[in-house]
Formats: sequence, structure tokens, C-alpha cells
Amino acid sequence: MSLDAGVFIAILTLFAMIGIAKNRKIQLEESYLFAERKCGLFGLTCTLIMTELNTATLFAFAGLGYIVGFRALFLPLIFLIGLVFYGLSVAKKYKELNASSVTALLRERYGKPFAQLASIFLIGSMMGFTATYVKSVTLIFSPVFPMWNRWILSGCLVLVILLMTLRGGLIAIIRTDITSFLLICLIFPLFLFYTKREAGASEIQSLPDLLPYRFIISLVILSMFTYILAPWYGQKIFSAKSKSVAFSAVILAAIFVFIFYGVGVLSTAYLKASGIVISSPDMVIPAIINLYFPAGLKGVAYATLFMISGTTLAGVWSAMSSMVITDFGRSSTNYRQGLLLTLLFAATSYVLGNTLVDKILDKLILANIPVAALSFALLAGFYWKKASTTGAVLSSIIGFSWGLFCFLYFGEKGLYTWYWALWGIPLIFGSGILGSFLSLSKIKSQLKKINLVKNLN
Repeated sequence: MSLDAGVFIAILTLFAMIGIAKNRKIQLEESYLFAERKCGLFGLTCTLIMTELNTATLFAFAGLGYIVGFRALFLPLIFLIGLVFYGLSVAKKYKELNASSVTALLRERYGKPFAQLASIFLIGSMMGFTATYVKSVTLIFSPVFPMWNRWILSGCLVLVILLMTLRGGLIAIIRTDITSFLLICLIFPLFLFYTKREAGASEIQSLPDLLPYRFIISLVILSMFTYILAPWYGQKIFSAKSKSVAFSAVILAAIFVFIFYGVGVLSTAYLKASGIVISSPDMVIPAIINLYFPAGLKGVAYATLFMISGTTLAGVWSAMSSMVITDFGRSSTNYRQGLLLTLLFAATSYVLGNTLVDKILDKLILANIPVAALSFALLAGFYWKKASTTGAVLSSIIGFSWGLFCFLYFGEKGLYTWYWALWGIPLIFGSGILGSFLSLSKIKSQLKKINLVKNLN
């Protein structure tokens, strides 16, 4: 066994042993799903960073950095703007609500049927996200284990993630995220150090035509109106010990996520400038590790990439479990219900990741269609008292239909995200406002009829 393989296995074994042994103390569902709602600033910041940072997006952004150069630095800006908007618009609102699901407000404002429909939308999207994450982590380690069938490899990787976090739930996830964050702080600067040193004074070419501004702007708009509904973020916000901690952690996470993705993009741009040819841009980060990292440290770097994927997957599985329990099941004092649901979602992600996912970034974006469709319902639920169930339903139907139409009609080559974002968000909010006013007019008309009947009597 090589030194790197030994280091890699040792780190993952350590995490798995901690997950199996230390997490047995967790017995209550409130602890399992929401970490007793006592998470402090450092822990919440770390877990929000690790929830957002994932290898699917990292590899996609890094690949574009290798192809187009500095222009790709606009991509991390998407997350900075999206998460700051989240912090300003809903972070404190969610913590004030202090519910068990992001759909709790929708249930309170628009009724249980609509909230359950929203849950189905969001869970469907999260299944798409987790499938891409399983696919990306399998791609990372396929060259490391070339003789392994991808089903076997991805199955082993998912199993290790479950060993780390399944028994301890959100408490285990946060604990793992803190250590993973420290690993990233060690490894990511080395990506930039090695590639910049190799590039020297070489000029980085920029190919703006391959990454048009319309695509970037559309993703900024979409991220702003999808993050506010992200259940994996909402669950973490519910675990915060106060509103100020929730808000501050989101803003700090936005900055760190922007920096980490930016380092990935810069590193691959410098790699391209040094003259290194990589046949698959999606695998440029592993290429940097293989080319420049010394023995031993290479194993640490691969373990870091694994933890980036693992903690994201575990966080989203946990969020889906809490949504199902809140919106379709019954809350329990015991942790086992959440554990079984997490196991079920992990198995589903494993199957979908090996059967349906091809282009990683494209599928990540596509999975946001049902999420964006609910943006009016959520923001109006928090900020507009006149918002009605009719408006929420109408806006959701139109938002989903428009997003799907743009994808089918314009397609990925036709830059469907531009038409989806530019026209879709105004359509969602316009139809929601119109539907709410129509509903109010109908109610007023009915009240007038009732009063007229009373006067006649």
C-alpha cells in the first residue's frame, strides 16, 4: 500500500470510528435533526460552508477556470450574492419561526396541501442534487481505484459517509464539518501555491465567449431566489442558538465559500497558463493533486475532497428526512425515524447518481426549477400579509412550467437559464400578486353578498 493510500484510509477510518462510537449518545429526534437548536457561531459557520461547498460545483467551476481563465471568477460571485441575499432576507425570519422545515411557513400561510406540494417539489430537487454529488465523488476516485466498478466504488463511498454521520444526525454532521473546514484551510491554499509557482510569469488567457455574461447573470438571479428555499440551509438555521448567530453565520459562510471556489478557479487558470494539458476539465483539481502534491500530503488532499462531498451529502439527506417527518409523518421523541429516512434517501441518491447523471453542472442547475417556482410563496409569506393560497399556487405552477418550457425549448445550448431567470422570476412574482388580488376580490365579493342577505332578512 502506498503512503498516500494509507493516509487517505487512515483519515476516513478515524472519521468513521468517531461517527460510530461518539454518536451513540444521541437518542432524541430533536438532537438528531436539529442539534438541540443550540449551535454556536463557529460550528454553524463551518457547517454552512461545508453544506454549500461540494465537489460537483467545485469541479465544474474549476473546469471552466481551466477553459476560460479569469472570466470564471464570476462564478463564485454567484454564491456570494446568493448567500448574502439569503442572510438579509430570510435568515433571521427562519430562526424566529424556529420550525422543523422550511415549508412550515407555507403550511401556516397557505394550508397543509400546498406545503406538502412544496415539500414534494423540494425533495425532488434535493434528489437531483444528491445524485450529482454521488456522481462527482465517484469521478474523483475512479482514477484512484481504476479496477473498481463505479457501482461498487460509489457504494463504498456512500457507506463511509453513512458510517460517519448516520448514527449522530445533525450533531455528527456539524462535528464532521468543523474538522473538514480545517482540512480545507490547510489544503486549498496549496492548490494556488503550486499552480502559481508553476505558471510563473506566464499570461493567463481569457476566452469570454465560452462563458457569456448572460449565463452568469442568470445564475446570480436564480441563486438569489432558490437559496431562500434551500431545506439544507433552513435546517441548519433552525439549529442556531439565536437569530444573530444565524445571520452572522450565513454572511461569514458566503465569504468563505466565495474564497474557496475562487481559489479553485484561480488554481486551474494558472495550471492552464503553465502549459499543462488536461483532457477532462472536470478532473483538473485531482490533476493538480497528482502533479504537484508530495507523497503523504496527496492522501490528505484526497481525503479533503472526500469530506467536501461527504458532508454535503449527509447534510442534504438529513434535511430531506426532517422535511418528510414534519410535512408527511409524525414527530417522535426517538431518533430512529430520522435515521431510517436518511438511509432511504442515501440509497436513492446512490442509484440515481449511477443511472441518470451525465453533465454535472447542467444537472445541478436543472434541479433548481421547482425550487425557484416557490420563491414568491416564501418571500410573500414572510413579508406580504395579503398573499393568498391562490397566488402561491398560481405562481408555483407558472414558475415550474416556465422553467421546464425554457429547458425543453431553448435547451442548454440555447442558454435556457437566461430566459428562465430574466422572464421567469417576474412571471412568478407577477402571477403570485395577481392571484392574491383576485382571491381578495373574490372574498370581498362573497362578504358583500353575505351582508346583503343579512340586510334583506
